[in-house]
Amino acid sequence: MTHPPQTRPQTWKCLHILTAHSAAVVYVAFSPDGKILASGSLDATVQLWNAETGQEDKVLIGHDDFVNSVVFSPDGQTVASGSLDQTIKLWNASTGEEYLTLAGHRKPVEAIAISPDGKTLASGSWDKTVKLWDLETGSELRSLRGHRKPIVSLAFSTDGKTLASGSWDSTIKIWQVSNGEELQAIAGHTSPVEALAFSPIPPQSKLDLNSKSAQVKLTLASGSLDSTIKIWHPSSGENISTITGHSDGVRGLAFSPDGKILASASVDKTIKLWNPRSGEMRSTLQGHNGYILAVAFSPDGQTLATASDDKTIRLWQVKI
Repeated sequence: MTHPPQTRPQTWKCLHILTAHSAAVVYVAFSPDGKILASGSLDATVQLWNAETGQEDKVLIGHDDFVNSVVFSPDGQTVASGSLDQTIKLWNASTGEEYLTLAGHRKPVEAIAISPDGKTLASGSWDKTVKLWDLETGSELRSLRGHRKPIVSLAFSTDGKTLASGSWDSTIKIWQVSNGEELQAIAGHTSPVEALAFSPIPPQSKLDLNSKSAQVKLTLASGSLDSTIKIWHPSSGENISTITGHSDGVRGLAFSPDGKILASASVDKTIKLWNPRSGEMRSTLQGHNGYILAVAFSPDGQTLATASDDKTIRLWQVKI
């Protein structure tokens, strides 16, 4: 579905510009309580920020190379980071201290994700594998093989039973977390799949995850360097829709907590907000002076964080 750029005035206010990084900022993540924002940068650091004031709180130093991905554990106590140095590091979110290093990949770690129950960490690497780790002990549980090129994006389903991986081979694979079985191989993009996001479970469906209505509503969004966003039924691999509007590659995706907005970050230096069901473009955010590499919604849905290779993070007030 193609929608021409809209001219409605931008209604999203930029609240803060965060400027402590000395190189491109490639990933952002909010803590579960929304009070802390973590950012990963090519300056090899993870920064922790006060998400309300935009003030820098802590600098996590320990990686020997670019930090490509950051994520909080569901309890908010741990920050995990994946790096070009081939490791994943676990940090105490309160003290900023590194307490565990997960080593096992033979090439850079590009993407990480933590399961909703907080027990499993997934990592995707240039070595073409996805590894699953026990987050408590740091032990490797299994290695998932099937992609033909580096893995650059990961996302756990909302129920934690499946994991999606995106690769430079332009495909998405859906894996069963419990045994590592490949459930689906999804093709449709013509360039690397740089971003993945599962839609949140609608509140009315949370009590019955096995209901048919809940299953129908669970979708997967993918963003690619082919400039498109695709929406899929992950269980069948069916392409529900293709959303176009960016003039260059899509590097980041995030659903709002209520699932009504899909935010996309692009190499075209814009962030776009979409109705994920209709594909309608709701708004375009501009202000960064470089590629936009990541987006994240705060847990209350009131703030959007964006990361750019202009070395800054912007916090936007959500208004739709």
